[in-house]
Amino acid sequence: MLGTDFILHSLVADDIDHVFLVPGGLIDPFMPALGRVPELTPVVAAQEGGAAYMADGYARASGKYGACLCIGGPGVTNTVTAMSAALTDESPVLLVTGEVANYMQGLGLFQDASAGTYNDGLILAPVTAESYSIPDIRMLPHKLRGAIKRMLDGRRIPVHLSIPHDLQTGEVDVAPMSVARDFYASQPLDDRAASQLWTLLDGGAPAPKVAILIGGGMISDDASADIVKAAERFHTPVATTEHAKGIFPEDHPLSLGVFGYAGTRQSTEAIANESLDLLIVIGATLNVRDSLYWTTKLKPRLGILAVNVSSVHVGCHAENEHFVGGHGGAFARWLGDAAEADAKPLVETTAARRDWVRTIRHLPRYYDAENMTSDQVPIHPTRMVTDARKTMPRDTTAIVDSGAHRAFGVHFWESYGPRRFLTAAALGPMGWGLGAGIGAKAARPESPVVVFTGDGCMQMHGMEVQTAARFGLPVIYLVSNNQVLGNVWLRMRKLGPIPMALNETVDHDWAGFARALGADGETVHKPDELVPALERALESNKTTVIDVKTDRNATTPVEPYAEGKAAWSYHE
Repeated sequence: MLGTDFILHSLVADDIDHVFLVPGGLIDPFMPALGRVPELTPVVAAQEGGAAYMADGYARASGKYGACLCIGGPGVTNTVTAMSAALTDESPVLLVTGEVANYMQGLGLFQDASAGTYNDGLILAPVTAESYSIPDIRMLPHKLRGAIKRMLDGRRIPVHLSIPHDLQTGEVDVAPMSVARDFYASQPLDDRAASQLWTLLDGGAPAPKVAILIGGGMISDDASADIVKAAERFHTPVATTEHAKGIFPEDHPLSLGVFGYAGTRQSTEAIANESLDLLIVIGATLNVRDSLYWTTKLKPRLGILAVNVSSVHVGCHAENEHFVGGHGGAFARWLGDAAEADAKPLVETTAARRDWVRTIRHLPRYYDAENMTSDQVPIHPTRMVTDARKTMPRDTTAIVDSGAHRAFGVHFWESYGPRRFLTAAALGPMGWGLGAGIGAKAARPESPVVVFTGDGCMQMHGMEVQTAARFGLPVIYLVSNNQVLGNVWLRMRKLGPIPMALNETVDHDWAGFARALGADGETVHKPDELVPALERALESNKTTVIDVKTDRNATTPVEPYAEGKAAWSYHE
């Protein structure tokens, strides 16, 4: 079969059912090939960055990898930010780009971006696990399999393959095969290192105050049920980072909610507390946001037990850190199935831990909770998120874009399952959510999808609304329209009127914009208008943009993070 068909059928063999693309001359042979592979649904984005965001959202929501197809040269450069976001959040995206034929490279052909010119493979190399241009059709099966292996091996991160025109039209003499299936199931763990847990807990005085912190590295393990089982067995409270929000259901009696940036009061009081005996960190790096700006209050008496596939990605300014190499899912199963005799240090302190958890859970969950029912106009962003949560179905997938609205979303939206809360946590590119929401809806058509975004994000990638409408993907976009670049503007208030003015935007009619693109659009000025607008959007089952006029002066619920930051001698 042709090289194009081999690549597309290989995606199908890996149970991929959507590919996100922007057509262009360098991938012309793929266009008729897509018609020959009906198992694969093509979604044409407005821009290559949007297509890559969609593939990222598809990967995060589905648990599989996402596939993006575009031209080399300008297409590649448009995907750099999206691939960077996938890299930093460990989201597997396969980017396939077209290139001029090998025998024409470097001769001055239009849009030649091969190694014979400026080499777009080198542009993507820093933001992928592998960026490679295949020189010979006989290497295509091997290099495609190799790229998928690199993408899913340990940390799941994006890869890039450049496919020259002669490979697209050349003949492949082997059959496509599934590569990904075995990698999804493989979750090794160093059992001997894991047993450090019992040694730490059995070293002297009883240690009932043990908490678990789940990070984004746990997402790919699909181990939500396993961590719930382990937590329930020993009555151990569980917090997550913002990236891992929802892996542990946030209405579970042992849930502390998010710890770190925009985290809950309960998680802060339990974990950033010198009375804590031991913190078990699974799949989290304890970066600046996930550690409350490396708060000096994070000093468990027995230290931190960090479980991760790579020690390179574990670190914190905390003493007494212990490392366990392996997948978080495997560790959760190991813990839940541990023999009673081995687990004696946890078993014997269960009653005392139950009392401690009861004390923590009696604390208020949220900061600034009074804003959840605020009737102010312009609308408080907290009210927007709270009303959306009480209106949207339990299984809703919430996509939270980058900006001040993310802090409100992380803090006040409750998530009840894995892959139901998605955000570009590490890099934070504005407009990511507009495309990611489309990918998430393609991955989970049965689940409602709501995207919390802002007017600044809409200015960057709002055209992707037409992609959702055109392809019949009923995503609900809630635009926090405060006519400023929220987080930056809040900081600029301290610097004077000119910095503030530079971060103000125009009050665009985003509902009218949506209607012009084939979607439904509504404008909400008062708090009591939001729930009916959401109900109409759900009933219509159409792509809908709800333009919510919000208060630019609303401060984000990040008080503990700000305190941790202020404690350091240097600042961002």
